[in-house]
Amino acid sequence: MPVQPPAQNPVPNVIRNGVLEPDRWRAFVPAGGDAAALPPDEDGWLVTAATWQAMKAQLRQRANPVAVYLAPDADPEALLDPGADRIDPAGIAHLAIDFPVYTDGRGYSLAQLLRTQYGWAGELRAVGDVMIDTVHYMARCGFDSFAIKPSHDPRAALEALGTFTVHYQKGYRRPVAPA
Repeated sequence: MPVQPPAQNPVPNVIRNGVLEPDRWRAFVPAGGDAAALPPDEDGWLVTAATWQAMKAQLRQRANPVAVYLAPDADPEALLDPGADRIDPAGIAHLAIDFPVYTDGRGYSLAQLLRTQYGWAGELRAVGDVMIDTVHYMARCGFDSFAIKPSHDPRAALEALGTFTVHYQKGYRRPVAPA
């Protein structure tokens, strides 16, 4: 998981609900890889799927939900409670799917599985190598927020969401600006 300390003057590089905002999420990396360690009960923590699985009962009891980071090869069934067929959103602020390189399409498939087979209706964020050229297609697969990579213009990426107005294939929730 990429680790970035919180910026002093955060730049709006996240498209969320059709609006640019600063990325306030920071990765929690437990010392020594201890999956039982938890970040402070504060807003803005991103934990690995392993930490979520090991500590979800405790994380669901907290005042501030955490975001859960998923590698592109993550098994969405690991997010299910025993016997459940849908992901329980309690304690989860959003799911963040990593795109290690833009040519890695596994995140698209994972997003569609989370939306269609596992019932995830909450925020689904694309992170990593997220570029202007890819946000429209990510939105078509179910993403509704995007952490744009630093070398790309987030405003141009926001405009790219409206590149196409007609589609032949079925789509999923599309980010729109709030009224």
